[in-house]
Amino acid sequence: MEPIIRVEHLTHTYSAGTPFQRSAVENVSIDVMPGEFLGIIGHTGSGKSTLIQHLNGLLRPTQGRVLLDGKDIWAEPKKIRQVRFQVGLVFQYPEHQLFENDVISDVCFGPMNQGLSREEAEKEAKQALTQVGVKESNFKKSPFELSGGQKQRISLARALAIRPSVLILDDTTSAVDMETEKQIQQSLRELDFPCTKIVIAQRISTTKTADKIIVLQNGYIEEMGTHEELMEKKGYYYELVKLQTGVDEL
Repeated sequence: MEPIIRVEHLTHTYSAGTPFQRSAVENVSIDVMPGEFLGIIGHTGSGKSTLIQHLNGLLRPTQGRVLLDGKDIWAEPKKIRQVRFQVGLVFQYPEHQLFENDVISDVCFGPMNQGLSREEAEKEAKQALTQVGVKESNFKKSPFELSGGQKQRISLARALAIRPSVLILDDTTSAVDMETEKQIQQSLRELDFPCTKIVIAQRISTTKTADKIIVLQNGYIEEMGTHEELMEKKGYYYELVKLQTGVDEL
C-alpha cells in the first residue's frame, strides 16, 4: 500500500537571507498511510504547525517536497486549491476560520466552492454539523454568539463538509474542556466516510489511540512510534509531557 501523504526531506526556513533566518523544520521525512491516525506532539516552537501547513500547500517547502497520492502537490501550482479540498485543516483558534453571518452559511462555504449548489451544500453542511454535535437550533445563529467549544465544532464541520481524504487538526482541543474533547474525538471515530487523520496535540490523551506518534523537537523528528513504544522510554517521555503540557500525568 502506498502512502496517501509522503513528506520527503522537508525543510522550511523563515526569513531566508536575513539576520533573522531560522529553520522551523529541518530535513523531515514522513509517510502517512491511508486510513491512519497519526499524532504529532512537541513543545511550543518545535515546528508542528509549520510542518502540517505544508501538507495542504499553505506553506511551500524551502527544500524537499510533499506528495499526495504519489504526486508532488507543487508540480502544478495553479491546482494547489484542489489539494486543499483533499486535505482539510482545522486550526487551533476557530475564530480565525469563521466569517459568515450564520453557522449553516459558514459550513456551506467549502462545498459551494467545490461547485455544489446551495441546496446540495446545505445537505452536506447539515450532515457535518449534526455529526459533530451542533444542534439544529444553532444553524441560523451567528457563529460568534456561540461558546468556544461550539465554535470548534463548527470549524470541524467546515472541514468535514468537503469530505477530505485527509483531515488535520492543529491543536484544536487545547482550548476546550475534557468533556468536549472526548465528544469531538467520538465524532471523529464515527465519521461515515474513510478519512486519514493527523492530530497535533498538547494533551497526551488526544493521541493515545493513534496508530503512530511523532515527537518533534526543534524542527527535527526526535522519536516515532506507538504510544506503548514511547512509554517504554518513560523517563524521556515523562519529561517531554511535563514540558509540553505542565501535567505530571501519562
